[in-house]
Amino acid sequence: MAKIIYIDRSGEKREIDVENGLTVMEGAIQNDISGITADCGGAMACATCHVYVQEDWFNKLPKINDGEKDMLDMAFEPKKNSRLSCQITVSDEISGLVVTTPKQQN
Repeated sequence: MAKIIYIDRSGEKREIDVENGLTVMEGAIQNDISGITADCGGAMACATCHVYVQEDWFNKLPKINDGEKDMLDMAFEPKKNSRLSCQITVSDEISGLVVTTPKQQN
């Protein structure tokens, strides 16, 4: 289990224990995190699991691939620290990861 810290658009912070091997998106859905709708269920066919990764964590995650970059172009207000939470696999190495949801999802 790893601790993932989700901050929603209103600033509410929730620290959730997420099972290793799941994605940050799956952890959000299983725990009713506001702001992550995951319309495609994690198939990387939408951008409704878009999150902003806290700056000090961004370079600790696996590199973003071209498919994810393309999907993020469709996200609401993407930034340099944007990621799709369906593409971040939970492991002990990312315990403490902090992600924030955008104002809305497209």
